[in-house]
Amino acid sequence: MTDRVYIFDTTLRDGEQSPGCSMNFTEKIRMARQLERLQVDVIEAGFPIASEGDFESVKEIAKQIRTVTIAGLSRANKGDIDRAWESLKHAAKPRIHTFIATSDIHLKYKLKKSREEVLDAAVKAVRLAKSYCDDVEFSCEDASRSDIDYLCQIVEAVIAEGATVVNIPDTVGYAIPNDYGKIMRSLVERVPNINKVILSAHCHDDLGMAVANSLAAVMNGARQIECTVNGIGERAGNASLEEIAMSIRTRTEALNVHTNINTEEIYKSSKLLVSLTGMHIQRNKAIVGDNAFAHEAGIHQDGMLKNSITYEIMTPQSVGIKHSTLVLGKHSGRHALKQRYAELGYNLSNEELERAYLVFTKVADEKKQIFDDDLVAILQDELSNLEETYKLETFQVTSGLNLVPTATVGLKKGNEFFQDSATGDGPVDAAYRAIERITGIGVELLDYSIKSVAWGRDAIGEVFVKIAIDGYVFNGRSASTDVITGSVKAYLNAINHAVSARFRKERDSSVRQEAQAV
Repeated sequence: MTDRVYIFDTTLRDGEQSPGCSMNFTEKIRMARQLERLQVDVIEAGFPIASEGDFESVKEIAKQIRTVTIAGLSRANKGDIDRAWESLKHAAKPRIHTFIATSDIHLKYKLKKSREEVLDAAVKAVRLAKSYCDDVEFSCEDASRSDIDYLCQIVEAVIAEGATVVNIPDTVGYAIPNDYGKIMRSLVERVPNINKVILSAHCHDDLGMAVANSLAAVMNGARQIECTVNGIGERAGNASLEEIAMSIRTRTEALNVHTNINTEEIYKSSKLLVSLTGMHIQRNKAIVGDNAFAHEAGIHQDGMLKNSITYEIMTPQSVGIKHSTLVLGKHSGRHALKQRYAELGYNLSNEELERAYLVFTKVADEKKQIFDDDLVAILQDELSNLEETYKLETFQVTSGLNLVPTATVGLKKGNEFFQDSATGDGPVDAAYRAIERITGIGVELLDYSIKSVAWGRDAIGEVFVKIAIDGYVFNGRSASTDVITGSVKAYLNAINHAVSARFRKERDSSVRQEAQAV
């Protein structure tokens, strides 16, 4: 039987203090409702004394959210605590969360109080809060830099006054897991009435160890973790809720604890917070980042196609993401490419796959990521059965402000190589004129268009041309990350269609004449 770890979400309080992450009244209500669906145990809705807006949002959340404990933060003084209770009194499950600093650094430079004065303030604050509601949490601000003997003394005193939760914050992200775990263990072993409260961890990520410190606290007796969606918060942020929840779920056997979090709501919660605050997360963010369930390396993709557990320790569905993604890039292999083409409805032979793969790797060297439309364009461009009379070997264009656009094109016909140059209204027009000079074919350009088949600066451009030769219309197309190259290839593709059609016409005419002669 595993112990339960309570998840105390402070996205709306500590998280909102992150620069640029403030939310208005309506946005806070939306986020609170999503946190309820996520099934967090406590929502710290705000700091009621801070502003009228904070007060009103805490008050409204307390009225609307009925299945989750609603906490309001207050400093250890009467004005803050009275204001907190005023905002919480309509809650189904209210909690007053009061705090005061306990480190000598804060006592000397910030509070300018003695240890005795701080101890007295802490005791009085808990006593007053307890007179309003049964659930009272007390936090020892900057606990990780506090003297352990004094910390034990103040924790014992607030428990005696009726605190139900005692929080040991690593306020400035100074702790490392071993030391933070020792603090929790010392409190468990040295405070005689510690069994009357839930010990809580509140860690910041200044050294990138907020989640690790929180888990170390759990392994040493803490049964509440304070965290935020996407890890937002002061400076480098707080412990990430999604990382905490999935670490506990994935490594239950090692931690011997569980949470009541509905993990399938994690991704929705993350996305909602991003949309409300505009604070995007990095692609490689654990659990909810765009790359969290994406695989590009060929070896990894091959393993994923055989069995996802080879490279995934949790399923994307467990956090609310529909499926993993095999990202096609320069590290991808033939197995993944064939699989993606099959998903798109193209069952390629080994020869077709090899031809497509060679083109794919060239494009992948130019693009960071290959999209489905890119693959279709590659297939249409490279695997057509058109016999190329003229093959593009080389071309070079010169164009710019106050320069005459010039193109030099080299074409191969059979074993022969031809090269010529021309000028035009632009680099594409110049290249087309050079091709006409080489082939000797009079061409009328009827239509020319370019469209992006994906998105981003490195997207493939698909070029369509329509030409008329001797009254007959032919189409040509090509795709390339270089639109000039694509334009030249598309034009040459149309000319090859024309030459091929002329050849078939002459061949069919010759066959008919021979048949008539017989």
